[in-house]
Amino acid sequence: MKTIRILLAAMLIAPAAPALAQNEEWPAFGHALTLIHLFVRIAAESETPTQSLRAIDEVLLGRNPVANEAVSGLVKEMLADVPPQHRATIAAIGRDLAAAARKNLGVKDARPRMDPLQARRDLTSMGLTYHDSKQFLDAVKRNDAIAAELFIAGQGVDLGATDFWGRDAVDFARSNGNERLAELITRNRPATR
Repeated sequence: MKTIRILLAAMLIAPAAPALAQNEEWPAFGHALTLIHLFVRIAAESETPTQSLRAIDEVLLGRNPVANEAVSGLVKEMLADVPPQHRATIAAIGRDLAAAARKNLGVKDARPRMDPLQARRDLTSMGLTYHDSKQFLDAVKRNDAIAAELFIAGQGVDLGATDFWGRDAVDFARSNGNERLAELITRNRPATR
């Protein structure tokens, strides 16, 4: 439903956008349009909710140069008349909001449960075998959260599997500082008797 609202808003703004964005009095509007376009494109091009979340996560992590430039320009325009002593505080609030939004992407209910069959297809397309516990441990060991989450969703591996030295996936995730992945593995393990 949110995607439909975003698309509707974009369609209503689109006819006026070129004129307003070219107008030198509206540079902030041009930057805002760039960000809207970016999120609409993510929604349009993503085939699964997981792909959308990954793309949005990339934006929030600052790995999208188009988004970085648009945000930078938008913030510059917004803070033009703000006294210098308040700019640092506003920038810190923006960073904290982005960090909070990124954390919320990992909340259990924020991600719909992936279809095991689709997860297995995705693993196969990556050259991995959905039932290979060693490959699962290797993915966690190298901190490849995407592959590890696909193994978990695929439900084909023993999440309690250990390596030769008795270390399991939770141990590897924690040694990498990836508490979110360690929690995900723990939460999806079958109950011990």
